[in-house]
Amino acid sequence: TLTMPFPFVASRTEISKAAFTSPTSRIMSNNIKNRLKELYEVDDYLWLEETIKLLQAKELESLDLENLIEELESLGRRDVNQARSLLRQIIIHLLLLQYWWEESERNDRHWRGKITAFRADLNDHLTTRLANKLEDDLETIYQTSLKIVLQKTGLSHDRFPQSCPYSLPELLAENSSP
Repeated sequence: TLTMPFPFVASRTEISKAAFTSPTSRIMSNNIKNRLKELYEVDDYLWLEETIKLLQAKELESLDLENLIEELESLGRRDVNQARSLLRQIIIHLLLLQYWWEESERNDRHWRGKITAFRADLNDHLTTRLANKLEDDLETIYQTSLKIVLQKTGLSHDRFPQSCPYSLPELLAENSSP
């Protein structure tokens, strides 16, 4: 187990003192910031909780901005990757449904169920920014999906469209089916 090299849980009182004590406020703020940076290396969840407390108290000068920016960038990448993954799964299952005739009868309901679930998950989290990113990346996502389907099925590349036959609105539409 890790032991904390320092006791750190900034109470609202400690944060308030740091903000309103004149000459020492910068020292307190720097002390909190340094302790927060150390905390990030040991327990990122506790770091997040403390960062939220500082934000709620509007103690911006005490924030560990370097790690906060890193976490926000990571959150943005995670959202994009999750959306791309869900869209890739929709395309994979549409391709299986439309082009793997030999397995279609046996798997039709399963693949349609998967498409419905992936669409619902994607639509629940989709923002305008993510939709624009998916639109920009649609052909790349399709090519990755096609590669996966080819590996899974062993079918000839010639059976499938060479470029994405779907628009993003078609892929996202809950009632759209091939």
